[in-house]
Amino acid sequence: MIDARDKPSEDVVIARIVKARGIRGEVACEMETAFPERFLSLERVIVKMPDGGRERLVIEDSWFHKGRVVLKFEGCDTRTEAERLAGGLLVIAESDALPLEEGEFYEYQIIGSEVFVRGGASLGRVARLMRTGASDLLVIEGRDGREYLVPFVDDICPEVDVSAKRIIVDPPDGLLEL
Repeated sequence: MIDARDKPSEDVVIARIVKARGIRGEVACEMETAFPERFLSLERVIVKMPDGGRERLVIEDSWFHKGRVVLKFEGCDTRTEAERLAGGLLVIAESDALPLEEGEFYEYQIIGSEVFVRGGASLGRVARLMRTGASDLLVIEGRDGREYLVPFVDDICPEVDVSAKRIIVDPPDGLLEL
């Protein structure tokens, strides 16, 4: 287990353990990162368990299978041990996150941001990002109780300030009425 001194200031979720796989203690994970190649060189992770517990695990092996990453952790050698990890989130410290290009953001940096209509009032807060084929959508919990879906593209979201957790949107006519 990890004590409070090991807890990073901000966890970056890179995968979610879906299930045990096989009989040798492997787990299948849904990737929550835009950088799947990072699993090939990653040596250790923290697993944040559904009950709030945290465990530091060493990665013994990793490979990709059917759109998921399969991980084998040191000391996890049976299916029963692997099943115990199901539902856990693989997290790394924010300081270990890979650098992004100008104008790119991690999802955790956007969630919780207050959204303002250009020259106007607050629309609400970003609850989550919805991934679509074309572009991501900001799912905004509106101040008025409505849910707004706003494309997260430069033309509509011209100002994003992750340090202030503030996004300015310039929606085309009718977008907020949908």
